[in-house]
Amino acid sequence: MPPVDRKNPIRAQSSASTWSLMEFMREFPDDDACLNWLWRSRYSDDGKHADCPKCGREHVPFKQYATKQRRQTWTCTKCGHHVQPTAGTIFHGSSTSLHLWFYASYLITSTRCGVSAKHLERELGVTYKTAWRMFNKIRNELMADDDEPLDGEVEVDETSVEGRPRVHMNRSDAARWRERSRVTVVAAVERGGRVKATTLPSRRGPALKAQVVEWVKPEAIVYTDEWPAYNGLDQHFAAHSRVRHTSGEYVIGNWHTNTIEGFFGNLKTGIRGNYKKVSRRWLQGYLNEYTWRYNHRNSGKAMFEALLLRAAR
Repeated sequence: MPPVDRKNPIRAQSSASTWSLMEFMREFPDDDACLNWLWRSRYSDDGKHADCPKCGREHVPFKQYATKQRRQTWTCTKCGHHVQPTAGTIFHGSSTSLHLWFYASYLITSTRCGVSAKHLERELGVTYKTAWRMFNKIRNELMADDDEPLDGEVEVDETSVEGRPRVHMNRSDAARWRERSRVTVVAAVERGGRVKATTLPSRRGPALKAQVVEWVKPEAIVYTDEWPAYNGLDQHFAAHSRVRHTSGEYVIGNWHTNTIEGFFGNLKTGIRGNYKKVSRRWLQGYLNEYTWRYNHRNSGKAMFEALLLRAAR
């Protein structure tokens, strides 16, 4: 993606954004610009030559011929092999224009609290069904976890998403009600680094501990609260420190879980404000979205550019 021309800036250099709407419209004004970006990113650095997989020749001239069907292909001038830049991507076979796909990707990366499919419907002028499908593809195929384990100092916590009892309950009854009606989300975060989050059927039993062992390297130091499901983590990691919230302990020197609780706070605020309610079936996609934005918050590249490069791969 070409750098912004600072001699003729579209926005002030003091702006905190890394990719503004005006810059997006300048770089991707229409479908042809989006298709050309995919062609250059996936196959051709100079836009004219590429390696042909059929005839085996390297740096062969390719040409895009105008057709009545407006095919999105480039053709090898030596053997006639067609290359379609959208093949193998989430854009392939979609009747929605590339420009709308790119703009949807821009919207989902330019916000910090998320945008709803209804908002995307209004922005793009598509049906709600189309907007929801686009968001679902982006969240689950482009924003899925990279599977790299966490290391260093790692905070782990679990929480319940959505739902409160409509009548007053004592503490034990309310806990059982939450267990039945609310979705359990477990997350782990490197201090100053990445976060992972997923849904679990329950916050009880060995599944919670097994998830932590899968996510975190053995040489890491793990911080949790006193929840019994975390018992025995010291046998899997270099150290396991616990903060006893029921005793009024929240920070003891370097022992705390404030980082992961801050992530949960942003997640719940975004869900309440933008989506109101998220079903168990689709919650993992929303977790992918929030964890992906968190993990790219300090990236030198704009989140939008990082997402497009992942789509091109």
